[in-house]
Amino acid sequence: MKRLTVELIPDTEQGGFTARVPDIPAYGEGATEDEAIADLRDALLAYIEEFGAEDAMSRLNQPSALRLLDLDLTDPIHA
Repeated sequence: MKRLTVELIPDTEQGGFTARVPDIPAYGEGATEDEAIADLRDALLAYIEEFGAEDAMSRLNQPSALRLLDLDLTDPIHA
């Protein structure tokens, strides 16, 4: 069993969630986080069936650091 980092992205306009594993082009969607994760699992299994587990595993990169930043993107940044 491999532990994966899953990103859950809420859809603020239509509701629900998108789930993805960074570095693997497979996505899941659902009305709840659990539904999105279940759909992602199916997408990952389909990816592995198509391209192989070795390909999927070779794409996984552990981030060297994760940070939360507060950035005001409405103000232009002046050099």
